[in-house]
Amino acid sequence: MGWQGKILRVDLTQGTCSAEPLNMEWARQYLGQRGLATKYLAEEMDPAADSLSPGNKLIFATGPLTGTTASTGGRYSVVTKGALTDAIACSNSGGHFGGELKMAGWDMIIFEGRAKEPVYLLIRDDEAKLLPAGDFWGKSVWEVEPAIKAKHQDPEIRVASIGRAGEEGVRFACVMNDLDRAAGRSGVGAVMGSKNLKAVAVRGTIGVKVRDPEEFLRAVAKIRSKLDAGPGRARLAKNGTLPMMDVTNAFGALPTRNSREVQFESVDKVNAAAVRARRRSDGQANLIANKACFACSIGCGRVATIEPGHFSIQGKKHYQGALGGLEYESGYAFGPVLGVDDLNAITYTNAACNEQGMDPISFGGTLAAAMELFEMGAITQKETGMLLKFGCAEAMVRMVDLTGVGEGFGRDLGLGAKRLCEKYGHPELAMVSKGQEFPGYDGRGMQGMGLAYATSNRGACHLRASSYEADFASVELEGKALVVKETQDVNSVTDSAGICAFPDYTLDDLAAQLSPACGEIWSPDDLRLMGERIWNLERRFNLDAGLTKDDDSLPPRILEEPAKTGAGKGRVSGLKVMLPEYYSLRGWDAAGVPTAETLGRLGLA
Repeated sequence: MGWQGKILRVDLTQGTCSAEPLNMEWARQYLGQRGLATKYLAEEMDPAADSLSPGNKLIFATGPLTGTTASTGGRYSVVTKGALTDAIACSNSGGHFGGELKMAGWDMIIFEGRAKEPVYLLIRDDEAKLLPAGDFWGKSVWEVEPAIKAKHQDPEIRVASIGRAGEEGVRFACVMNDLDRAAGRSGVGAVMGSKNLKAVAVRGTIGVKVRDPEEFLRAVAKIRSKLDAGPGRARLAKNGTLPMMDVTNAFGALPTRNSREVQFESVDKVNAAAVRARRRSDGQANLIANKACFACSIGCGRVATIEPGHFSIQGKKHYQGALGGLEYESGYAFGPVLGVDDLNAITYTNAACNEQGMDPISFGGTLAAAMELFEMGAITQKETGMLLKFGCAEAMVRMVDLTGVGEGFGRDLGLGAKRLCEKYGHPELAMVSKGQEFPGYDGRGMQGMGLAYATSNRGACHLRASSYEADFASVELEGKALVVKETQDVNSVTDSAGICAFPDYTLDDLAAQLSPACGEIWSPDDLRLMGERIWNLERRFNLDAGLTKDDDSLPPRILEEPAKTGAGKGRVSGLKVMLPEYYSLRGWDAAGVPTAETLGRLGLA
């Protein structure tokens, strides 16, 4: 129980759908979602295969708590070899799609091969079939989702789809569900597009059973009461994650203008207070409401509007109502890192990424690199078609429109920062690790986060480790490697369970819910070991894919150019000191390869 015990295998080349039993031995070792899907991927495909070839597989996976009443139990992940990184990719999404897939009776969908023509998958409980998607190809996410619901005359269908960006091979394309929820990083949408798969539509009425319902409900109620009373819930419900911008700016860890600076002088125009301030023109604030995902007791999702008459929405009626609002990462990616302080333009750019299915962090980081390339003369108006200067909101809006449909200079931006900067002769200007653009934390002020970026199996990520508390407490290196390692293991389990990372869950809380849900008795130490196993499995996939110790790195700017202001003033990243310690804590050799002893201890030998 907890698991449905069934996976759906879709051979896109042959056009077939077939059910098969879930490998329960693997489920007990890897739990679900991130861990279990990675196990299937590693066992079934050659990690060296090209990410956009039919040899890559694409897996939609739920966790054992997905679809249950566990707080935030609505998550699903898309696991594949990433088009942006050529490394293991696991992109996690909320909304309602994951819960619907689980309630239709499926733990996982494995897509393999490539369809000859565009298709979409329709699931109604036990029934699954591929249908032609020719009428939907070339459409945006916002067009496809309502069109599929209308075609099947069922407004309760949940849809995960790609926009034009995924079709056009934008390397950081997302898989979108519920219009503005995203499996957002590493280019999983580009992989989906390469398979001529436009969408997955699900309607589930079977439900989810747990092994011991009474004990499970008691555990959920007890933990829910603790979470509801915690300060984190109220803070996230009111303001989402955007208040972090004031924290990182004050600390001196807010990447600004392609990380040349670490504080943004116009932060007051784009922070949490700014989205709540009423506009002079219509008396309306940018932020109008919050919303929640399936089974969520927080409601951190934002709903926003763009000021009437703003240049970004002229002639675009579908942008003149309620839109997905800003969180910290999207606010950072379209604001400070580009030097832009136009809140309306930032909100538009976020919405445009949702409509066409693009990762906001990667788009912002890539455009920031392009602006620096333009500033130094490595690219010119001949290539871009317009001035690409830091702080130019018009350029940002124009470029997000072009990138989303793969036109003009947008095709170059769709390469991602690493490939873009390599193309124009300055790879050092790409603020990436393993080819993935930095989130909104500078690795000189936040030393643990720098190490987390470098060692993350999916490339630079702020969610694979949780070094925030340690980083804000001290800029010193001591203890950072241990914090990063331990939180990476814990977060691996959280991502595999089917819940969100935002509640203040402990491993005790997870164990208390997972055991009655699944019928397995797991202690917190068991789960910690499981997280370590998942992390090492991902590492082994990457090594087999051709990544090496050299990929556990940061750009020269972070390693060699001291921060000019803030808590890290005068400092560069201490990665060279922390990385050997991290390898030792992991039980890896000096080349970053897990030792035979480590693999044996984790059951990976």
